[in-house]
Amino acid sequence: MDIAVTGASGTIGTALTEALAARGDRVLRVVRRPPGTDEIAWDPAEGTIDRAGLEGLDAVVHLGAAGIGSQRWTDAYKAEIRDSRVEGTALMARTLAGLQSPPSVFVSQSAIAVYGDQGDQLLTEDSPNGSGFLADVVVDWEKAAEPAREAGLRVVHPRTGQVLSPVPDLGLSNIFFGEGTLQRLVPLARLGLAGKFGDGKQWWSWVSLPDQVAATLFAIDTDGLEGPVNVVAPEPTRNDEFIATLAAILGKRTFLPIPAFGPKLVVGSELAETLVFESQRITPPKLLAAGYEFLHPDLESALRAVLKIGQTDT
Repeated sequence: MDIAVTGASGTIGTALTEALAARGDRVLRVVRRPPGTDEIAWDPAEGTIDRAGLEGLDAVVHLGAAGIGSQRWTDAYKAEIRDSRVEGTALMARTLAGLQSPPSVFVSQSAIAVYGDQGDQLLTEDSPNGSGFLADVVVDWEKAAEPAREAGLRVVHPRTGQVLSPVPDLGLSNIFFGEGTLQRLVPLARLGLAGKFGDGKQWWSWVSLPDQVAATLFAIDTDGLEGPVNVVAPEPTRNDEFIATLAAILGKRTFLPIPAFGPKLVVGSELAETLVFESQRITPPKLLAAGYEFLHPDLESALRAVLKIGQTDT
C-alpha cells in the first residue's frame, strides 16, 4: 500500500512509519520543508499542499499537530493548539475530497479529551461530549474532516488516550513539560519522589505506544471501522494505582501525595487540570467489537514493555 503520513517525525509518527515500512508499505511523509524522495510538501498555515502527491494513494494518516503539554497554555499557544488541528485537518480533507483518485481511507487523529471530566462514568464512543477548551477543540477537529467523509472516503478518528512510550534518560526539567505521561513521571519515580496527584482517584485512560501503532494499522486495514474509535486499553486506571504500579516496576516506593497547587503553579491551572486531574474512565468497545486484540491490555504489561523492564519489547 502507498500511505501518506503527516506528523511522521513525532513519537507516534516515527513508530508508525517504521511499522508501515516493516510490513512492506510505501510511506510518503507529508512535510513542511522542501520535500525529498517519498515526501509531499504542505504548509497548513498558508493553506497549501501538493495535491498531485496525494493522487492514487491507498490511505492517509493525519497525525500532525502542536503538542498539548509541551509548554504553558498562553492564549497564543491555545490558538496554535486549535489551529494546527482544525486548519490542518480541514486542508487535508478538502484536498482529498477533490482528488481524481483519492485514497479509500483517511485516518485523522483525535483524542479522548473530547469527553472532558466525567468522574467515574464509564465512557464509550456513544457517550456525550464534555466541556472545556480541549473538548471543544476535538469537536471542531473531527468536524474538519467532514469534506473527506462526504466525498465517500472512510474516515476514522482514533480518540487516543495517554500514550505510554519509551523514556530516554531525562532530567527533572521534563517532569512537567515532557512529551508524554511517562516522560514527565519516570524522572520523579526513579528518584523515589512519585506520588499520587491530589486524592489519586481520577481515572487515567492510557494506551501503550505499540498498541497505538497497531490500532492505527488496524484502522487502515479494517473495512467498516469508521468514525470515532477510542484507542485506549480496556482497563483504565485510577491515578493512585498508576503511580503505585510505575513505582513498583522501577523498584521504588511512592512518595507523599502531590497537592493540586504544585502542578498548577508550574504549568498553569488549566493545563494541569486537563492533563493530571480530569477523570476519564474510557473503554474501547468499537475496537474490541471489530476484532482488535490488545498487545498490552493491562498497565503492568504496558509499562514493562515500553520501559523494557522484565520482558522483551513488543
